Amino acid sequence: MVFWVPLIAWALAIGLALLMSWRGPHPFSLALVVDQLLRYILLLPVGLMGLWAFLGHVFFPGQAAASIGWAPSPFQFEVGMANLGIGVAGVIGAFFGSPGFRAAVGIVALGFLGGAGIGHAIQIEETGNVASGNAGPIFYTDFLTPLAVLGLLLIQRVLGPVPQR
Repeated sequence: MVFWVPLIAWALAIGLALLMSWRGPHPFSLALVVDQLLRYILLLPVGLMGLWAFLGHVFFPGQAAASIGWAPSPFQFEVGMANLGIGVAGVIGAFFGSPGFRAAVGIVALGFLGGAGIGHAIQIEETGNVASGNAGPIFYTDFLTPLAVLGLLLIQRVLGPVPQR
C-alpha cells in the first residue's frame, strides 16, 4: 500500500485538476490550469497524504516503521503529529488559503518532506534500505510535492489572477 498511495494521490490530483479546468471558463487559460493543479496538489499529495501518514505513524506505528524498513520508535508519534499539521494545512490551503498561506504550507512541507527525502537517501546509501516506504515513490514525492506547490505559486504570481466566468 505504501508504494501505491503517493502515485494514486498524484494521479488523482492531476486528473481532477484537468477535469475541473475543462469544466471551468472557456477558452482555457494557463492560469486556470495552474490554479486547479495547485489546489488538488494541496488537497491530495499534501493534505490527504499528510493525514494518511499521521494515521499510520500514530495508530499503526509497527506497520508504518516496517514499510520504511525501520524498527518502531517513540519518535513516530512526533512524525505523525507533524504530518497531521501539514495535512490539515494542505486541506485548508486547497480551497481557503491565500497565496501567503499556501506558500507557508509549501515551505513547511519542503522542510519536513525534503528532510525526510534526504533521510531516505542517506538510508539507501548507508544501509541499502530499499523498502517501499523508504526507496519507493514516497522518496520522490517527498521532493516533488513541496517543490510543485512552491513552483506553481511562483507561476501563479507571474500569470496573474484566474479569469472569471
